[in-house]
Amino acid sequence: MNDQEFREKLTQEQYHILRERGTEAPFSGKFLDHKEDGSYTCAACGNVLFASGAKFDSHCGWPSFDRDMGEGTVTFLDDTTLGMTRTEVRCAQCGSHLGHIFDDGPTETGKRYCINSLSLGFQSVDKR
Repeated sequence: MNDQEFREKLTQEQYHILRERGTEAPFSGKFLDHKEDGSYTCAACGNVLFASGAKFDSHCGWPSFDRDMGEGTVTFLDDTTLGMTRTEVRCAQCGSHLGHIFDDGPTETGKRYCINSLSLGFQSVDKR
């Protein structure tokens, strides 16, 4: 997709997060407390990113996952904005910003993917 296609497909808020590396306000996203079985997808391109079984409540204000769907799902980039060093998570298919990953997760993976709800879509088990 080119920039115009992203602008036409996404809301202004989604465009800011996905294409301009923005962040939604904590505790505001529709997927924060979402519990349905299925798959979380990239809101920009539909790439399947996370299984609902990988989601957990981290109390950080954004949907959190302990693993992605596997190789080719997401990419990682160093992010030194805001005076700190973090690892940015992007969709491997379209390059859209999803959130960040941290090494403080409570499960055996030790990972916490902190992802913006506005960067996600959802496919329920019944619709896959």
